[in-house]
Amino acid sequence: MNTQIIERAPKDPTARADWARRHTLTRYVPHKVVREDRADGTILLRSGYDLPEAVANTGVWLHEWAEKAPYRVAVSERPVEGPGWRNVTYLELLQQVRAIASALLARGLGEGDTIAMLSGNGLDHLLVSLAAQYIGVPVVPLAEQYSLIPEAHGRLIFVLDKVKPKLAFVDDATRYASALALPQLADVEVVAARGEAGRPVTRLSELVHAEERPDLDAVHATVGPDTLAKILFTSGSSSDPKGVLTTHRMMCVNQVQMQVALPFLMDHAPRITDWLPWNHVFGGSHNVNMMLAHGGTLTIDSGKPTGRGFATTLKNRTDRPGTLAFNVPVGWNMLVDAIKDDPATQAHLCKDLQLLFYAGASLPQDVWEALEQFCIDARGGLPMMISSWGLTETAPACLMVHEPIGRSGVIGVPLPGVEVKLIPDEDMRCEVRVKGPNVMTGYFNDPAKTAEAFDDEGFFITGDAVRFVDPDDADRGLVFDGRVSEDFKLDTGTWVQAGNLRMTALKELAGLAQDVVICGHDRGEVGLFIFPVPGAAASGEVTQGAVTDTALMTRVELRLREMNAHVTGSAKRITRAMVLAEPPSLEHHEITDKGSLNIKKILTRRAELLERLYDNEDPALIRV
Repeated sequence: MNTQIIERAPKDPTARADWARRHTLTRYVPHKVVREDRADGTILLRSGYDLPEAVANTGVWLHEWAEKAPYRVAVSERPVEGPGWRNVTYLELLQQVRAIASALLARGLGEGDTIAMLSGNGLDHLLVSLAAQYIGVPVVPLAEQYSLIPEAHGRLIFVLDKVKPKLAFVDDATRYASALALPQLADVEVVAARGEAGRPVTRLSELVHAEERPDLDAVHATVGPDTLAKILFTSGSSSDPKGVLTTHRMMCVNQVQMQVALPFLMDHAPRITDWLPWNHVFGGSHNVNMMLAHGGTLTIDSGKPTGRGFATTLKNRTDRPGTLAFNVPVGWNMLVDAIKDDPATQAHLCKDLQLLFYAGASLPQDVWEALEQFCIDARGGLPMMISSWGLTETAPACLMVHEPIGRSGVIGVPLPGVEVKLIPDEDMRCEVRVKGPNVMTGYFNDPAKTAEAFDDEGFFITGDAVRFVDPDDADRGLVFDGRVSEDFKLDTGTWVQAGNLRMTALKELAGLAQDVVICGHDRGEVGLFIFPVPGAAASGEVTQGAVTDTALMTRVELRLREMNAHVTGSAKRITRAMVLAEPPSLEHHEITDKGSLNIKKILTRRAELLERLYDNEDPALIRV
């Protein structure tokens, strides 16, 4: 335990930022924003730092680190059976990727084909994905619940019908048997690491031990920046899900952008223990590639910040504490609660930290300050404590905090190579649009949606809004300020008829919801709090006041999607929901004398849950 005394942090934001800069131990570069104000009121922002050249494809990283650090562990995960860890070094990773790539070539896979990844995070999943990218075949990673829960198969079928994969991967064929029986996969070769499914299944081991093809290097040499690496499907909140065409350039450039902003990444090989799902751009592209690009070690965390999964996450992070720590706010909150009285674990987890990162909603300041204190006690100073902003369409990072600021809530400044267009209203709430080499060129087989996504100057229209921390100093960064595409009355004049919408939602959620609360005041989307019927949720599936029972969450999602399919307009469309663990309280006046819900009291008393409802990374969020 470090005994160094550090003066108490001041309350004033500017003074607190100065304090954080004095005590941050991680090497950083200060914000440097170039601002241009146009005559029409539009504001352009870009980084004052140059963007270095990126590698041509993700395979370059494999070759680089297999040569520089062949025996360094690249990826680890706990084995399905037995103790310890399953480790793969960089040399082994390259060898296995090349073998699987050869096997894929032998099957005739090439440009224009796709591989559907039906399983969640796992070492075998990563091997297949990297092998496909190595020869220019895009993978389509999908949320595992769409394969595991029969009621969600409609989402899986939609994607399969759209991409028509030539091959599908699952880690456990037995576990995914119901999905593998779908007619859309009848003529598709299925590769599985283990298990049986009542249909022909190819063992992954067969691909791993395939003989290397003589044309492998020549094929790999054709994989360039514009080669498609992934198709990542959006949530489809207002329409059918859209497939984001993710190229090697987008992913490789994004890592170079962050190298400039976070120079310490190049000082030492980073280590990360991470649970964020790979069907999302942040976990699968941002974090995985950050390890590969810098010769780091990725430990795959089979847990998550949920009532049932947190114990596994804590054990994994304790066993494999990293130098970089990524999480969503609810995850950090759970960690603080778990170790607040355990100085030894605090020191163990924080002693090597160079970066502490939160994504999604703003991190509560008290949680931020608790994490600060853990780090000060453990090592006499602070890691970089930051957040960023981006979308699936931007690979993802566009804005990032990269200097100490001492507080939560700021999403950063433009990364090198990114141009940000801000369109302010009279209150300086700014619609944000972006352009850069990490921004997609379009959606899969959807020219109409692609055309709608860009303005006349080629900027991607994000639909998000931001505000300046200080309108007179762009270096202070931007804060997220909701959505502008589906605003409520205070922003656009559109009224949400909450009473009618509540009755419609209750009808659609019959058998699942005992009552609901329509949310969205001062927000860009209509959200829903759900009080479930008794017994609807599995016992113990609760995360800090919200139900995280995947089966129930999926049923709610499907019901609401069906409801949304029959309405038009943002005022009638529910785009997010959360199932509350605690019923409405008489003691706290959440129920009126007449027995009806006291909406104002519920929203006030459950303000933290309301913030989580609008956190796209929260594990309890049902994104509709």
